[in-house]
Amino acid sequence: MTTRPFRVLIGKPGLDGHDRGAKFVSRALRDAGFEVVYTGIRRTPEEIAAAAVQEDVDAVGLSLLSGAHNELFPAVIAALEKAGGGDIPVFGGGVIPAEDIPGLKRAGIRSVFTPGTPVKDIIASVTALCQAQAAKV
Repeated sequence: MTTRPFRVLIGKPGLDGHDRGAKFVSRALRDAGFEVVYTGIRRTPEEIAAAAVQEDVDAVGLSLLSGAHNELFPAVIAALEKAGGGDIPVFGGGVIPAEDIPGLKRAGIRSVFTPGTPVKDIIASVTALCQAQAAKV
């Protein structure tokens, strides 16, 4: 039996134009065997959700450095639910204060990665999210 690689969408919601971290994580996941869809910068939550559903991804990763993570990350989850992708796990990263992480997790963000997180930890976490998602299907 042949299994396909896990598909992950990396999105940059809002007006944040800093994409270095998103591109780094995209490349790291690709090099680890994932198929990666990168939406580019300045996307609305609805655009990210539509792309995730259309691309049939196993997980969505969000990157934000603008400080709007408390608004935009939950907005992406809401847009996914509205678009029929409410079961897709979402992880996030960027310059996110430690005190904001519990609220993001309560909002449905499965994992949060801040600067300095070892890439092997990101890959392991995303792999586990995708494996759990694949087990549901």
